Amino acid sequence: MGEPQNSTFLGLDFSTQQLKAVVVDDNLNVLHETSVQYDNDLPEFRTYGGVLQTKEEPNVITAPTLMWVKALDMILDRLRVCGVDFSKVAAVSGSAQQHGTVYWSKGSRTTLQNLNPEKFLHEQLVAAFAVSPAPIWRDASTSAECRLLEDAVGGPEKLAEITGSRGYLRFSGPQIAKIAKRRPEAYESTERISLVSSFAASLFLGDFAPIDLADGSGMNLLDIRTKDWHDELLEVCAPNLREKLEAPVPSSSDVGPISAYFVERFGFDEKCRVVAFTGDNPGSLAGLRISEGDIACSLGTSDTLFVWLNDPKTVVDGHVFCNPIQDDAYMALVCFKNGSLTRERIRDSTAGKEWQLFDELLDNTPRGNFGNFAFYYDVEEILPRLVGDHRFNKANERIARYSSKEVEVRAVIEGQFVARRAHAEDFGFVIGPNTRIIATGGASNNKTILQVLADVFNSPVYVSEIANSAMMGAAYRAKHALFKDKLKFEDILNTLPEPKLVCQPYDDAESIYKPMVQRYRKLIEELLREAQPES
Repeated sequence: MGEPQNSTFLGLDFSTQQLKAVVVDDNLNVLHETSVQYDNDLPEFRTYGGVLQTKEEPNVITAPTLMWVKALDMILDRLRVCGVDFSKVAAVSGSAQQHGTVYWSKGSRTTLQNLNPEKFLHEQLVAAFAVSPAPIWRDASTSAECRLLEDAVGGPEKLAEITGSRGYLRFSGPQIAKIAKRRPEAYESTERISLVSSFAASLFLGDFAPIDLADGSGMNLLDIRTKDWHDELLEVCAPNLREKLEAPVPSSSDVGPISAYFVERFGFDEKCRVVAFTGDNPGSLAGLRISEGDIACSLGTSDTLFVWLNDPKTVVDGHVFCNPIQDDAYMALVCFKNGSLTRERIRDSTAGKEWQLFDELLDNTPRGNFGNFAFYYDVEEILPRLVGDHRFNKANERIARYSSKEVEVRAVIEGQFVARRAHAEDFGFVIGPNTRIIATGGASNNKTILQVLADVFNSPVYVSEIANSAMMGAAYRAKHALFKDKLKFEDILNTLPEPKLVCQPYDDAESIYKPMVQRYRKLIEELLREAQPES
């Protein structure tokens, strides 16, 4: 291993459509970056968008486990061609799409421990999986199993209290229950069950890697308070499941030295450490450099909030995970389907598809929008479960349309961000004197929209220019794990430029938007009541 200042760190992200890798120096500056696109670079696996799906079973969505292995073979070779000196890599970590499950067949541990450096990984792991292809997060075939887990502990709210989430189709606990019930022979022949993240870590470790607490929080099996598997849920899920999972570990854990396979084949130093891999959402929390009091708002096709929490709060819709950076903290994740596409629809109808005109219309309307308030759902929203356009005037009367384009434009932006604040507060988020909103995603380039975000949250908005936050978070966590006994995560990152301050809230913002949050709750309650079918 070189001197500390010469050390590098390798971060990977096994996402749905591609495998990405980055090598950073000791100051966390990017030295090398590359990717493998599953569909294009590995056409023999016949994926579309990185997944497999059939017309016969459209709700069953999987990915070839061996494809991920072959992608790792390929990306390490690409890094070597780029000139990466693997002997300088002090630690490696990664993230992966959450909720996917990998079923290692009996005998696969011995295979991992005795890999031949003269052969590709994928050649040696052809027979290593009892279930293949692997179920992933897009699968929606586990409704019965979700109800099974909820009923076992007393309902959706109780399951959310224990595990951080009610039963969700994409979660891995229900998927394991489905495999155990419908394919008992395959389950019986499974030696270890990994998440995609711990599976990837196992490749580097040359042994079964433990599931980390943050990614394990997305299984409906982990008690997020005791930080251990919940025995009753394990029992109802599948027989002898604890033996196939073993104990979870904190996300910042050093799980062991890199496998001799990588030392001999690629020239890694034998002292290189493997740091627990985690899910892509917790990985993004690390990559976006969120700390206590912050909230990150990803403004894309879907809008996603990442909220730092000191204490978990039970919410039936949305998720609470263990925090990947600080072992005694938590993170909330809440996603809204109606994000940029909804904003673009209103832009198209009011501003002739021109953002500049849209921004002018937004700027020409006062905060609070003359008392007009609206919610736009092109598709059924997650929170709340509503669809359609719902416009209200200042008297809270339903109206079909607004008389001016300016009002329509401000209505869509204010309605979206007031909803984001209301649901963040449901998770226990409290606006404090040091709160920062860290914006990322496509709409974070629009300062006019971000000004509304700052006003609604009564907090300054910063823009993070970090691309591929989950991958970068992996590299940051790799370094942090080596120094966590001496340095906090934010101390590790002090060589990086701070997110850029873009907007400050106006002085009257809180007096306008705090009442609108309360108004939002009442209006949504009424809309949900109307949407309920008559008994």
